[in-house]
Amino acid sequence: MRDRAWGAVAPEPRVMLAADVGGTHARIGLVDAAAPAGAGGVLAYERYAGADWPGLAEIFADFLARHPGHAVDEAAIAVAGYVRDGELVAENLRWPVRLAELRERLRLRSLRVVNDFEALAYATQYLGAGESLAVIDAPAAAGPVAVVGPGTGLGCALLLPDGNGATVLPSEGGHVALAPGNEREMALLRLLGRGRDYVHTGHALSGPGLVNLYRAVAELDGLPAIHTQPEQISAAALDGGDALALDTLHIFCAMLGGFVGDLAVLFKASGGVYLAGGILPQLREFLPRSAFRERFFNKGVMRGFLAGVPVRLIEHGRLGVLGAAGLAARDEA
Repeated sequence: MRDRAWGAVAPEPRVMLAADVGGTHARIGLVDAAAPAGAGGVLAYERYAGADWPGLAEIFADFLARHPGHAVDEAAIAVAGYVRDGELVAENLRWPVRLAELRERLRLRSLRVVNDFEALAYATQYLGAGESLAVIDAPAAAGPVAVVGPGTGLGCALLLPDGNGATVLPSEGGHVALAPGNEREMALLRLLGRGRDYVHTGHALSGPGLVNLYRAVAELDGLPAIHTQPEQISAAALDGGDALALDTLHIFCAMLGGFVGDLAVLFKASGGVYLAGGILPQLREFLPRSAFRERFFNKGVMRGFLAGVPVRLIEHGRLGVLGAAGLAARDEA
């Protein structure tokens, strides 16, 4: 096929089935991995509630039935887990995923599995203007880019740009020790750590972590904990009529700011930090007004460095799908 404006030969479409599979949702897309900008464009996209389906194969089959007309024999799956003995091992998955069965059922020539936040970090290099919201505004400089996302768990990854593209380092940053920032948070840490040898950051800074934090704050203050789901706590806090939920959300944002600042310092993320995950989009107005900013900068002599690190909020959405396809296509090139 020839480009009309320049007379150049455009690459033939390389349509890949790509998925970003989490504990709550499976995001599925068809991606042209041969398109310009490396990762290509999303040709079709759907989001599925995992609880409504018996398995990933059934979700894929429904998606392909809804979007016919493409010969697809390649697939890429982004997931918070790893492959062991031909099966996806992921704490948050609702059902087993056996790769050989999936490959046979969908008649796939190639099936790749990548880390979900590795895929998300890879896709951030293709973000356009207006596709993110400034939480801390600063001009981005060349350098590493960190991606952090509290969702079903706490995901982290690092993008290292170079002249030939980018390298992505997956991370288990959500499993580092939770660091309190004041006396009240120390008291909460003692409650969160009761019966445990170790309290990791994701135990507080995730969807389930928000519930853990809410219960700990309620116990510390001698109040009844009436909410059981993170979205209930967020909604009650944002409504303004629930002081316990509001206090919990303020603590959550403050601790998240401290953790994100730690990552920015650890990796010298002069290229900025992107915040993603299932919780934060609904906090897009609350987060910039919370103590997130104060705690992000509270790093002693590194405050000057952090003043030049932009922090922006992105929607997880199609980015994980785009990144999964992009990584798979890059690795096979």
